[in-house]
Amino acid sequence: MPLTFTLDPAVDPALRDGILDLWTDVSNAGGSVGFVPPVAREEIRPELVKHFVGMAEGRTRLLVGRDERGKVAATAFFAFNAHRLMTHWVWLYTVMVHPRHQGKGYGRDLLAAAADEARAFDGIDAIRLTCRGGNGLERFYGSCGYKEVGRVPGAIRVAPGDHRDDIIMLLPLT
Repeated sequence: MPLTFTLDPAVDPALRDGILDLWTDVSNAGGSVGFVPPVAREEIRPELVKHFVGMAEGRTRLLVGRDERGKVAATAFFAFNAHRLMTHWVWLYTVMVHPRHQGKGYGRDLLAAAADEARAFDGIDAIRLTCRGGNGLERFYGSCGYKEVGRVPGAIRVAPGDHRDDIIMLLPLT
Protein backbone atom coordinates (compact mmCIF):
# COMPACT_ATOMS: atom_id res chain seq x y z
CA MET A 1 0.00 0.00 0.00
CA PRO A 2 1.49 3.41 -0.92
CA LEU A 3 2.43 6.07 1.57
CA THR A 4 0.33 9.21 1.95
CA PHE A 5 2.48 12.34 1.83
CA THR A 6 1.73 15.63 3.57
CA LEU A 7 3.71 18.85 3.28
CA ASP A 8 3.83 21.03 6.39
CA PRO A 9 1.74 18.85 8.71
CA ALA A 10 0.69 20.28 12.05
CA VAL A 11 3.38 19.58 14.62
CA ASP A 12 1.84 17.83 17.57
CA PRO A 13 3.15 15.25 20.07
CA ALA A 14 2.16 12.34 17.82
CA LEU A 15 4.13 13.74 14.88
CA ARG A 16 7.11 14.64 17.07
CA ASP A 17 7.20 11.18 18.63
CA GLY A 18 6.67 9.52 15.25
CA ILE A 19 9.64 11.34 13.74
CA LEU A 20 11.79 10.61 16.80
CA ASP A 21 10.93 6.91 16.57
CA LEU A 22 11.58 6.89 12.82
CA TRP A 23 14.92 8.70 13.15
CA THR A 24 16.01 6.40 16.00
CA ASP A 25 15.00 3.23 14.17
CA VAL A 26 16.65 4.34 10.91
CA SER A 27 19.85 5.31 12.72
CA ASN A 28 20.02 2.09 14.71
CA ALA A 29 19.46 0.08 11.52
CA GLY A 30 22.59 1.73 10.08
CA GLY A 31 20.92 4.53 8.15
CA SER A 32 23.07 7.54 7.28
CA VAL A 33 21.02 10.30 8.89
CA GLY A 34 23.53 12.05 11.13
CA PHE A 35 24.01 9.45 13.85
CA VAL A 36 25.89 6.21 14.36
CA PRO A 37 24.28 3.30 16.18
CA PRO A 38 23.51 2.76 18.93
CA VAL A 39 21.60 6.00 19.45
CA ALA A 40 18.69 6.86 21.75
CA ARG A 41 15.70 9.11 21.08
CA GLU A 42 16.99 11.67 23.59
CA GLU A 43 20.23 12.06 21.60
CA ILE A 44 18.23 12.77 18.45
CA ARG A 45 15.65 15.09 20.04
CA PRO A 46 17.89 18.26 19.92
CA GLU A 47 18.41 17.80 16.17
CA LEU A 48 14.68 17.41 15.62
CA VAL A 49 14.06 20.55 17.68
CA LYS A 50 16.47 22.43 15.37
CA HIS A 51 14.39 21.29 12.39
CA PHE A 52 11.18 22.42 14.13
CA VAL A 53 12.73 25.82 14.91
CA GLY A 54 13.62 26.20 11.24
CA MET A 55 10.01 25.36 10.38
CA ALA A 56 8.70 27.96 12.82
CA GLU A 57 11.03 30.55 11.29
CA GLY A 58 10.00 29.66 7.73
CA ARG A 59 13.45 28.39 6.73
CA THR A 60 12.48 24.72 6.70
CA ARG A 61 9.50 22.68 5.52
CA LEU A 62 8.62 19.10 6.34
CA LEU A 63 7.33 16.37 4.06
CA VAL A 64 5.93 13.35 5.93
CA GLY A 65 4.92 10.00 4.52
CA ARG A 66 2.44 7.98 6.56
CA ASP A 67 1.67 4.30 6.17
CA GLU A 68 -1.78 2.72 5.97
CA ARG A 69 -2.09 2.87 9.77
CA GLY A 70 -1.27 6.59 9.81
CA LYS A 71 2.16 6.06 11.36
CA VAL A 72 5.12 8.21 10.31
CA ALA A 73 7.00 6.02 7.82
CA ALA A 74 9.13 8.55 5.91
CA THR A 75 10.37 12.13 6.11
CA ALA A 76 12.33 14.73 4.23
CA PHE A 77 13.05 18.28 5.35
CA PHE A 78 13.48 21.11 2.84
CA ALA A 79 15.83 23.90 3.90
CA PHE A 80 15.81 27.19 2.01
CA ASN A 81 18.96 29.16 1.30
CA ALA A 82 19.41 32.53 2.92
CA HIS A 83 22.16 33.63 0.53
CA ARG A 84 20.57 35.82 -2.14
CA LEU A 85 22.57 34.18 -4.93
CA MET A 86 21.45 30.67 -3.97
CA THR A 87 17.73 31.06 -3.37
CA HIS A 88 16.92 29.17 -6.58
CA TRP A 89 17.58 25.76 -5.02
CA VAL A 90 16.71 23.99 -1.76
CA TRP A 91 18.50 21.47 0.43
CA LEU A 92 16.85 18.16 1.22
CA TYR A 93 17.79 16.84 4.68
CA THR A 94 16.98 13.90 6.92
CA VAL A 95 15.60 11.78 4.10
CA MET A 96 14.34 8.63 5.84
CA VAL A 97 12.15 5.60 5.24
CA HIS A 98 11.47 3.28 8.17
CA PRO A 99 13.47 0.02 7.96
CA ARG A 100 10.26 -2.06 8.06
CA HIS A 101 9.30 -0.43 4.74
CA GLN A 102 12.63 -0.89 2.97
CA GLY A 103 12.39 -2.55 -0.43
CA LYS A 104 8.83 -1.40 -1.14
CA GLY A 105 9.79 1.54 -3.35
CA TYR A 106 8.91 4.08 -0.65
CA GLY A 107 12.30 5.80 -0.93
CA ARG A 108 11.63 6.50 -4.59
CA ASP A 109 8.10 7.62 -3.73
CA LEU A 110 9.46 9.99 -1.08
CA LEU A 111 11.98 11.53 -3.47
CA ALA A 112 9.35 11.87 -6.21
CA ALA A 113 6.96 13.56 -3.75
CA ALA A 114 9.77 15.87 -2.61
CA ALA A 115 10.53 16.84 -6.21
CA ASP A 116 6.84 17.49 -6.91
CA GLU A 117 6.54 19.71 -3.84
CA ALA A 118 9.76 21.58 -4.64
CA ARG A 119 8.55 22.30 -8.18
CA ALA A 120 5.63 24.17 -6.59
CA PHE A 121 7.95 26.35 -4.46
CA ASP A 122 8.34 29.82 -5.93
CA GLY A 123 11.62 30.24 -7.82
CA ILE A 124 13.11 26.82 -7.02
CA ASP A 125 14.98 25.17 -9.89
CA ALA A 126 16.82 22.32 -8.13
CA ILE A 127 17.22 20.20 -5.02
CA ARG A 128 20.60 19.53 -3.43
CA LEU A 129 21.39 16.89 -0.85
CA THR A 130 24.44 15.25 0.60
CA CYS A 131 24.93 11.62 1.43
CA ARG A 132 27.52 9.55 3.24
CA GLY A 133 29.78 7.47 1.05
CA GLY A 134 30.37 3.78 1.62
CA ASN A 135 26.73 2.68 1.59
CA GLY A 136 25.84 3.02 -2.09
CA LEU A 137 23.46 5.89 -1.42
CA GLU A 138 24.79 7.84 -4.38
CA ARG A 139 23.72 4.98 -6.68
CA PHE A 140 20.22 5.05 -5.19
CA TYR A 141 19.91 8.83 -5.55
CA GLY A 142 21.37 8.58 -9.05
CA SER A 143 18.69 6.07 -10.00
CA CYS A 144 16.13 8.68 -8.87
CA GLY A 145 17.52 11.35 -11.22
CA TYR A 146 20.07 13.03 -8.94
CA LYS A 147 23.55 13.72 -10.33
CA GLU A 148 26.72 13.61 -8.29
CA VAL A 149 28.19 17.13 -8.50
CA GLY A 150 30.82 17.00 -5.78
CA ARG A 151 32.65 14.81 -3.32
CA VAL A 152 34.78 15.65 -0.31
CA PRO A 153 36.93 12.61 0.47
CA GLY A 154 36.99 11.53 4.10
CA ALA A 155 34.88 14.46 5.30
CA ILE A 156 32.63 12.32 7.51
CA ARG A 157 34.17 10.53 10.49
CA VAL A 158 31.84 7.67 11.40
CA ALA A 159 34.36 6.28 13.91
CA PRO A 160 38.09 6.55 14.52
CA GLY A 161 39.74 5.26 11.36
CA ASP A 162 36.42 5.11 9.49
CA HIS A 163 36.16 8.18 7.28
CA ARG A 164 33.57 8.44 4.52
CA ASP A 165 33.16 10.76 1.57
CA ASP A 166 30.59 13.55 1.74
CA ILE A 167 28.82 13.29 -1.61
CA ILE A 168 26.85 16.22 -3.03
CA MET A 169 23.92 15.35 -5.28
CA LEU A 170 21.74 17.65 -7.41
CA LEU A 171 18.33 17.15 -8.97
CA PRO A 172 17.43 19.80 -11.58
CA LEU A 173 13.68 20.43 -11.50
CA THR A 174 13.34 22.21 -14.84
